[in-house]
Amino acid sequence: MAQIQVNDLTFSYDKSADEVLKNVTFSIDTNWKLGLIGRNGKGKTTLLNLFMGRYDYQGSIKSNTYFDYFPYQVSDDDLEENTADLIEKWKPQVESWQVLIQMNELKMDAECLYRPFKTLSFGERTRVMLAVLFAAENEFLLVDEPTNHLDTEAREIVKEYLASKKGFILVSHDRDLLDRVCDHVLVLNRSTIEVQAGNFTSWWENKEKKDAFSQAENDKHMKEIAKLKVAADRSGRWADKNENTKIGFDPVKEHDRNISTRAYIGAKTKKMQARVKSYEQRIDREIEEKEGLLNDIEKVPDLRIEPLEFHKEILINANDFSLKYEGAESELFTNLRFQVRQGERVILSGENGCGKSSILKAILQKTNISDDVKDHNLVVSGMLEVPSGLTVSYVNQDTSFLRGSLKKYCEDRELNESIFFAILRQLDLGREQFIKNMEDFSEGQKKKVLIAASLLTPAHLYIWDEPLNYIDVFSRMQIEKLIIKYKPTMLLVEHDIRFQEKVATEVIEIF
Repeated sequence: MAQIQVNDLTFSYDKSADEVLKNVTFSIDTNWKLGLIGRNGKGKTTLLNLFMGRYDYQGSIKSNTYFDYFPYQVSDDDLEENTADLIEKWKPQVESWQVLIQMNELKMDAECLYRPFKTLSFGERTRVMLAVLFAAENEFLLVDEPTNHLDTEAREIVKEYLASKKGFILVSHDRDLLDRVCDHVLVLNRSTIEVQAGNFTSWWENKEKKDAFSQAENDKHMKEIAKLKVAADRSGRWADKNENTKIGFDPVKEHDRNISTRAYIGAKTKKMQARVKSYEQRIDREIEEKEGLLNDIEKVPDLRIEPLEFHKEILINANDFSLKYEGAESELFTNLRFQVRQGERVILSGENGCGKSSILKAILQKTNISDDVKDHNLVVSGMLEVPSGLTVSYVNQDTSFLRGSLKKYCEDRELNESIFFAILRQLDLGREQFIKNMEDFSEGQKKKVLIAASLLTPAHLYIWDEPLNYIDVFSRMQIEKLIIKYKPTMLLVEHDIRFQEKVATEVIEIF
């Protein structure tokens, strides 16, 4: 067992005034199964890249271990190569037999190594890369969001596999994965860094207790500060009034006073002024003790959505529904039956490539949504009924089309700019991001743009395709609370088990 020590680590990207990491200090053991938790844009992936030595930074990272990073970079040329040939490129020091042992643990057929990489599904690509990553020994591995775009079955395999390993940092927003896999967490809070034994749930329970205590302490200090300010103000006014009586008096009305009383009045005033000074010092101490109490509290503001009522109860009716792409020999699936009624949240589940996203696109074909998100190569058989006049709000799983400024994005989609920005702030997108182009956003920040636009669009039906990919756990809980409260009619593709359990009224399995 060795240690990794990080001291006063500070980093910012070129041409950016924002410091992604500032004076970060912590130490971790290399045999831990460490979950890395933090808001989108807090620097999780950046930290992994700094471990890999990809950027210049201030401060120090001390370790005698070797790092390796998932996912491996894959170029367009790499996609054409057989997977076995890529092993030498990704990790030259390992042998094929070492990778095959890991592939067996990941429930993969060795045949995958001898196919072009482009023919592998997302789940197969992820598992092959993980097999290569863990094939060597005496390394500390950096695993960055391994379950994005994976179906439920592949996620379960990856969870079991990682739970059997040790010596890695795992960046993930999947609460179930963090709970099943991790024995420690490294948390990038709003203003501090903390390392804690346990998994996500144990850390979150501790955090809720700590936040409640901090809030109570803050309230207590605020009340004490208010009392002290009232007392200081009262004593100050008494001192001023008393001081004003030193000079000038009416001998008839104030016959008990004479010039010799000025010394007494002055002493009394001085005593009152000393009392005011004492109050002010106590106020300063209370403010100092209050300082920072709320800095790390995760304030998750309530989001709003304005679903529209439709005049029909059933919004989607599929019966003996089959789907394929033009020119394809076989259907993606056959004889599917399901309905979406008003107020329901239906989640489509199934293996990657089974046609979940294609179902969403087939439904969009029958709505008034813009043509740029429709796929006209789909061939529908059987019944797929979508009533006319249905207003749909859509969140695409792809974010690559997001370019340019947020202001231009609002103009193109006729969104209210001030409300749109307010929703993004509620989703914890910093104001400094508002002046950047969206291509410079992290994937999680891009997803928040799409979700904010959808929330701002009143609709009868909300169709969201893997909306939570790259979205931080705090925003996931925020979105769950929104859906439970407002009960919009939704059709979703989403593999987050916790999310499914909380919001779905029905889960449709696609085979």
